[in-house]
Amino acid sequence: MKRGTVETSVGVFVLIGLICVGYLTIKLGKMEWVSSDTYSVVAKFSSISGLKEGALVEIAGVEVGKVDSITLDREDMTAVVSISVQNNIELDDETIASVRTSGLIGDKYIRLEPGGGFEMLSEGDRIVETQAAIDMEEMVGKYVFGDAE
Repeated sequence: MKRGTVETSVGVFVLIGLICVGYLTIKLGKMEWVSSDTYSVVAKFSSISGLKEGALVEIAGVEVGKVDSITLDREDMTAVVSISVQNNIELDDETIASVRTSGLIGDKYIRLEPGGGFEMLSEGDRIVETQAAIDMEEMVGKYVFGDAE
């Protein structure tokens, strides 16, 4: 009878451990299954060279969201970037989205600069003003070969 009690308590301990590991995996991986405290907006760019899904979205250097998905609009051949932003961050209709590089050769991220508009963006709205990524290779090539202005 004592053997069954020990096996049961070990089984319960292992089960609790697995639940804790699963919980930490979800929290540290920033996965969300049930509810979301973000809303999505869309921005179109002529070039997003080097930007990847999961990239950071920042305002004034503070992380406020992430890049959810990147697709190609086949009609006008532009990159369509879906961005999730925290619910407590209000963006107006004059917000500017630009693709930036962290450091000289760092990861790409999206920087948002709030404008002075009166209408606030909501789920599914579009950021109209965008600035494409600066292609450092192209700039260096122009400088080296004398095409820089």
